[in-house]
Amino acid sequence: MLYQTAEDWRTARRKRVLFFGMSGLGKTHISNMLRAAGDWFHYSIDYRIGTRYMGEYITDNAKAEAMKVPFLRDLLLSDSIYIGSNISFDNLAPVSTYLGKPGNPMKGGLPIAEYRRRQEQFRLAEIHALLDTEYFVDRAERLYGYPHFICDTGGSICEWVDPSNPDDPVLSELAKHTLMVWIKGDEAHTEELIRRFDRAPKPMSYQPEFLTRVWDQYLAENDCDPQEVDPDAFIRWTYAQALAHRQPRYQAMADNWGITVTADQVARMRDSHDFDDLIAETLAARG
Repeated sequence: MLYQTAEDWRTARRKRVLFFGMSGLGKTHISNMLRAAGDWFHYSIDYRIGTRYMGEYITDNAKAEAMKVPFLRDLLLSDSIYIGSNISFDNLAPVSTYLGKPGNPMKGGLPIAEYRRRQEQFRLAEIHALLDTEYFVDRAERLYGYPHFICDTGGSICEWVDPSNPDDPVLSELAKHTLMVWIKGDEAHTEELIRRFDRAPKPMSYQPEFLTRVWDQYLAENDCDPQEVDPDAFIRWTYAQALAHRQPRYQAMADNWGITVTADQVARMRDSHDFDDLIAETLAARG
């Protein structure tokens, strides 16, 4: 690991961390808190995906919908209007909207083949964004003068890596430049995430093998054709399974590549000094 002991961490002139875990457990909260301290650079993987690697996909999809409206079509063809996405750290909806949900097109669903195509686009985009971490570590200090660095990853990072492989190309690269920190939730957090997701289901990205398994299982259990699937019902049904699928993968990432802090510990932090103490204490306990 980049910092082996509490002393390594406390005396480091440049502190570099990467947060991973399920969305909703505090990754972005702690990233924003550290950024507000004034000497931490915040690199958002989801923002990088939306602006650098999937920006054209997102914009072209919006244009395709606009071209179905004669009034807007004429304006687009004459370059009279411009369509773009307004992605920000606090609004990543254009990315999730583009990913979509599979199922009945009359309910806003995508054909499963198109859904898989967009999932693969996202997989490649996330890997590229993760591998850009070194560039942003250097850029943060060289260009902007930030000594400390946060990489705020999406919940799907665990889908594209093999944490049991010491030569995994993505994890090997990330471990060279950051201390990887898993923000772990307990059963109560899991139940709350499921309740929150059930109220407002959002598109997600899945490992291809996992998606194939749950899609086939859903069709069989509900005795329905792909075009009859209710998109929201499918992703609600899938979400709890996705949590269970990801938990051991996060655990292996933390065991083999980093450290673990809890969502409750993160929620109690008030400032960057609390964060320094938490990381030091965690490293000391790890031995």
